[in-house]
Amino acid sequence: MAKSGVLEEGDGDPVAANVVELKRELQRIVKAIVVDDECDDVDLEALDKAHILLSGLKELKIKKPSLSLKKIHHESSSLTVPEEFRCPLSKELIRDPVIVSTGQTYDRPFIQKWLKAGNRTCPRTQQVLSHTILTPNHLIREMISQWCKNCGIQLPDPIQYSEDDGLTETDRDLFISLLSKMSSSLSDQKESARELRLLTKRMPSFRLLFGESVDAIPQLLSPISKGKSPGDIYPDMQEDIITTLLNLSIHDNNKKLVAETPMVIPILMDALRSGTIETRSNAAAALFTLSALDSNKALIGKSGALKPLIVLLDEGHHLAMKDAASAIFNICILHENKARAVRDGSVKVILKKIMNRVLVDELLAILAMLSTNQRAVDEMGEFEAVPCLFSIMRETSCARNKENCIAILHTICFSDRTKWKELREEEKTHGTISQLVQNGTSRAKRKASGILERLNRAVNITHTA
Repeated sequence: MAKSGVLEEGDGDPVAANVVELKRELQRIVKAIVVDDECDDVDLEALDKAHILLSGLKELKIKKPSLSLKKIHHESSSLTVPEEFRCPLSKELIRDPVIVSTGQTYDRPFIQKWLKAGNRTCPRTQQVLSHTILTPNHLIREMISQWCKNCGIQLPDPIQYSEDDGLTETDRDLFISLLSKMSSSLSDQKESARELRLLTKRMPSFRLLFGESVDAIPQLLSPISKGKSPGDIYPDMQEDIITTLLNLSIHDNNKKLVAETPMVIPILMDALRSGTIETRSNAAAALFTLSALDSNKALIGKSGALKPLIVLLDEGHHLAMKDAASAIFNICILHENKARAVRDGSVKVILKKIMNRVLVDELLAILAMLSTNQRAVDEMGEFEAVPCLFSIMRETSCARNKENCIAILHTICFSDRTKWKELREEEKTHGTISQLVQNGTSRAKRKASGILERLNRAVNITHTA
């Protein structure tokens, strides 16, 4: 059995096994020498052999590696790591101790993984971190090093990683300087806004710095924040700041942080309504990237951002329409946002664009999604969606577009009996639905078959009556 701080000899270690073997042989030789000592003649050969065994034993003991970290945690070892030397996240001996803003100490790679997952609280205290800078804890490092030395433990080197993906102290100093200038003179604000835009585009790692302080994003937005009159907001600076927000939102670790900063979504909504066309387009793109998270979809939907996105789509600028459509689609994946989009006039705008053959692929996908809302179906009937959808099915070779068209028509068929006549006439004249039963995707075939069955059943009921 192992004693405190010492492993059981021969515990799967070839060096230790040799030590045991030498000890046994030495014990046999010494016993023989002691027994022979009762006589006057001492066996010199046995003494020489004992000397050789002792030398070999000494050599093996010197070469034998110290107790490894892995062995500390092995069940066969009774050596206990002091609680203050264990990382609260890994529950193992800390290799590279660092302090977070709450004063708690963690092993660097584990707390960094926690932060890079988007967490902004201290794992042990649950307090919100005022910043995410990790400060080396030299005192704990020295204490752990001394403890390991006393116990004969060889502490492995810290896990190697790239410090904040290659950021240097110079980068941090520049970042702090640029943010401070956002509350300085107009020329400083413009210069800093432009530099931050370029840096967050050119250096993806630079985007991480905004997560290290709760004040970083408000500082960035201060020149265009609420309370500023439109005349006080300079279009070129607004464009740079909104584009920087877009660059930040691309980074997965920033999506939650950016969206949940209270002033962000209202400022993006203002940017959708005003500014250069690039500003409006980038504001829509930022909402699209932020809406990748379901929690952000809910925030954006409740904020009223769908209305200005629909207006931007309706206005028809080629640079902004696709970003607006992508954002609307993503946001409406959340069920409750579909009703909001319908209420804000999306069906009429989308159908008008489709009829003009603008962004047909993207807008058909949105319309198919909205067709689960009864008010949307009613409006589709009102705005002549049925002939438009059939014309697209006849002229397009895109299987996905045909599938979306028939899915919408299926919903209309089962929700609005007044459209049955149009559906029958289309089938009688062009056989569009039957062709899809034969050649469509599996989903399109099911929807097309469902329409035909419903129409045939209605005809049979009428004849019976």
